[in-house]
Amino acid sequence: MTLMLEECTTWAVVGLTSNTARTAHSIAALLQQRGKRIVPINPGAEEVLGETGYAALADVPFAIDVVDVFRRSEAAGPFADQAVEVGARGVWFQLGVVDEAAYARTWAAGVPMVMDTCPAIEWRQRGQ
Repeated sequence: MTLMLEECTTWAVVGLTSNTARTAHSIAALLQQRGKRIVPINPGAEEVLGETGYAALADVPFAIDVVDVFRRSEAAGPFADQAVEVGARGVWFQLGVVDEAAYARTWAAGVPMVMDTCPAIEWRQRGQ
């Protein structure tokens, strides 16, 4: 988790849209405030917070450090697998997103993963 929060700079945010009422939007804005580059991942591939969106992780033409997943638990696992496929350095499942099988697969592939937490909470707990 520390590696992702402190060293990883490019965060693909799965489920990010321009809807400011959604948690993904506020967390993506926080990531930007913390100096992270966000990459919206959504089938609509819209621009969000000044960043070009992509329909899928595989469409992103540059390296992704962390794949941050804002999807229901039952839909989240494939994004962990795709993160491994594109060479991400970490996978982050947001609050309430839990998939133990995806967690095991991701770690077995050598990619660190956290589940059921949020960067905002983790930074706050660290006093940052």
